Amino acid sequence: MSLILASNSQIRRTMLEQAGVGFNVRSPDFDEAAVKAGPDLGGEQLARRLAESKAASIAADDCDWVIGSDSTVTVNGQRYSKPRDREEAATHLRAFSGQIMELASAVALANRGRIDWSYAETARLKVRPLSEEFIQSYLNQEWPEVGYCVGVFRMEGRGVALFERVEGSHFTILGMPLLPLLGALRERGIIAS
Repeated sequence: MSLILASNSQIRRTMLEQAGVGFNVRSPDFDEAAVKAGPDLGGEQLARRLAESKAASIAADDCDWVIGSDSTVTVNGQRYSKPRDREEAATHLRAFSGQIMELASAVALANRGRIDWSYAETARLKVRPLSEEFIQSYLNQEWPEVGYCVGVFRMEGRGVALFERVEGSHFTILGMPLLPLLGALRERGIIAS
């Protein structure tokens, strides 16, 4: 039995490696824009649908299990995507300044192309007031890496300086609810219990 991570995210790979989980990596193959353009879903619902779509998109052998994971960010009722460029990243940070960011992360397991299990949860992060000077300095140091992050931050990097307070699982904030995933992997005999 083998495990495949359907993700291009380095932090998701690192989380699994640090937990001692053996896996291979394949890029998911599905139309993310089509999923986002579908029915208007809440943050957790959309993150779960994206995670499930990633997991189901990998054509795997019968004995393979596939992990899909994704995150969404909502601020003041508006959903944000990854910034297209540095200027859009700055625009996002200006909009986040002084606000509550709701970061929903989801993870799913598929076997034989069918979703067997999925889970989503939301963390709430209070963004401190950000000056224009800080935003530009931050992007000078963190761009382009944060361009791959829906919230324009890496909590494992300088992104921690954006926040006054965080409520929720550290792993969810990093982009994958790891503890529930590890439990699901143990329940299915994919990793030792």
